[in-house]
Amino acid sequence: MTREETEMEAKAIAKAVRISPIKARLVIDTIRGKNVDEAITILENMNKKTSNIILKVLNSAVANAVNNNKLDRNKLFVCEARVDAGPVMKRVMFDSRSHIGHKDRRTSHIIVGVTEK
Repeated sequence: MTREETEMEAKAIAKAVRISPIKARLVIDTIRGKNVDEAITILENMNKKTSNIILKVLNSAVANAVNNNKLDRNKLFVCEARVDAGPVMKRVMFDSRSHIGHKDRRTSHIIVGVTEK
């Protein structure tokens, strides 16, 4: 039996979230591999804009695991937590001496997966 057959994994994905991937990775690195209750506590007490967004994705992944895969919520832990770069909104900003600068607005794809121990 392979790993996919023995363990059920539930995922939740938030696409094109208006936050820089570098800033989001700082937060998501703190919950990777943790118990779900511990990860929720960490995110609720963190003073970052990204923590609220990641908390919503984590709660969605837990709900998917409980409702769709019939997994026990008390045994869940975060097996996958990553942030990928999304589309970049390129904006023009006028610079000094009639030059044109760029102000790129970066977006992120946030992926959180949970499974039972």
